[in-house]
Amino acid sequence: MGRGRAKAKQTKVARDLKYRTHETDLSALARELHGDEGESEAVDVEELDKWSDYTGPQRD
Repeated sequence: MGRGRAKAKQTKVARDLKYRTHETDLSALARELHGDEGESEAVDVEELDKWSDYTGPQRD
């Protein structure tokens, strides 16, 4: 018992997601997926050195 209210909430959310009209900003999505062209990826050498000798957990 007690699952009815949770299931009703999930059904309501699923129905809302299915039928609601979404205003998708495709240019923002493209920027997020591809990164900004004006932004160069600067590599932090100290950060790389800090993790360079990390081997991770050993598994047998």
